[in-house]
Amino acid sequence: MRLLDRYTLREFLFWLAVFFGAFLFIWIAFDLSFELHRLQQYHLRGKDIVEYYFFEAPEFIPIAMPVSLLLALLYSVTNHARYNEITAMRAAGISLGRICMPYVTVGFLLSVGLLLFNEYCAPGAADKADEVLRHRVEKITAADRYKVQPFTFINSSVGGLGRVWTAPVYNMKTSEMSKPTVTWPTNGTSQFWLSADSAVWTNHAWFFSGDVVENLDNVRVLKTNAVSVPAFTETPREILSVIRVNAYRSLNSRTHRADVPLRDVINYLRLNPHPDRKMRQWLYTKLHGRFAGPFACLVVVFVAIPFAAASGRRNVFVGVAASISIFFVYFVLQQVGLTFGETGWLPSWLGAWFPNLFFGIGGLLMMAKVR
Repeated sequence: MRLLDRYTLREFLFWLAVFFGAFLFIWIAFDLSFELHRLQQYHLRGKDIVEYYFFEAPEFIPIAMPVSLLLALLYSVTNHARYNEITAMRAAGISLGRICMPYVTVGFLLSVGLLLFNEYCAPGAADKADEVLRHRVEKITAADRYKVQPFTFINSSVGGLGRVWTAPVYNMKTSEMSKPTVTWPTNGTSQFWLSADSAVWTNHAWFFSGDVVENLDNVRVLKTNAVSVPAFTETPREILSVIRVNAYRSLNSRTHRADVPLRDVINYLRLNPHPDRKMRQWLYTKLHGRFAGPFACLVVVFVAIPFAAASGRRNVFVGVAASISIFFVYFVLQQVGLTFGETGWLPSWLGAWFPNLFFGIGGLLMMAKVR
């Protein structure tokens, strides 16, 4: 890495860490001031509160990271411009694009990292935070916490044959069902159904045990104590995806963030390739939003650099104030775009990507005009 890249990155990464830590601290302090009474109602102790916010923090990171990146860029690049360092670099024959390359690289890497973080860390952390919040009040065993009561699952995919699964209780952790019933049509007119005392996923197949009965149009064709049915291709991972998507959907009035894991959306669409229009708009908006949200880190680079580089000798805190305003507008456009995409007012992809396109194109145009 060139000496110039190390110099620009050193100051930028320092301020990125400072602003990111400050935002997390302010958010925790602000949230704690409003939630302290509720935490007391759940009888949380000091250790529990620390643990709760440790697992709750990933919910805020997708917001804190882009705005911290924007602040750090505006602050560091404005400092370079104030002391004519940008002018000196360009006078030495270094283009603005080459000067910005380290910032763009960091923005891209943070976007990819945030995408992976949202997919693999954030969902599990939210579940852990909820467990910490409730474990002293709700005396629920680990097994009960993962139970779905009652359970219904429909496989509408081509290979699923329209199978409908029902059970009084399904354990998402152990993949066990109590008194399951599976029904599916055959030959267009006949109806198969299979019932048992219990079912569990083992050795890559569903194993039914107890009083296992299979009927065809109310005529018994099988009665046994145990049977493995490899033809039932629905895996616990796919079933869990449908359960989670339906749970996120029921919480949609509370939040419009693109917070549904990609694998859950993909599994849901594979098992239900023809959802109704409202569900389809919601799913595809979440799918596109899952990519668009993290790539705000890259977009803010294209916004911050031309704004800060052209700032001349303005006070550095003007850039800080500007970054807050820019991110506020971005956040509003993001919420409006996701809402319009989910309700069908805009195509799903446009609703999710609208703020990125707006600020990204605007930033590139501003960069082209920087002298």
